[in-house]
Amino acid sequence: MAFDIKLMEILACPVCKGKLAINNEKTELICKFDHVAYPIENDIPVLLESEARKLTEDERN
Repeated sequence: MAFDIKLMEILACPVCKGKLAINNEKTELICKFDHVAYPIENDIPVLLESEARKLTEDERN
């Protein structure tokens, strides 16, 4: 089972409550406001602030 894109309508960043975007490889959900990426593991988004990684300067643009 792959990550269901329909979930994007209801998922929000746990920090700012803003919209999330999915990256090209579909392995992370991106919050462009907070500049963090949340992993998708086993087709399940891990929306924990402690699991998020900071986006690099190149990824922010």
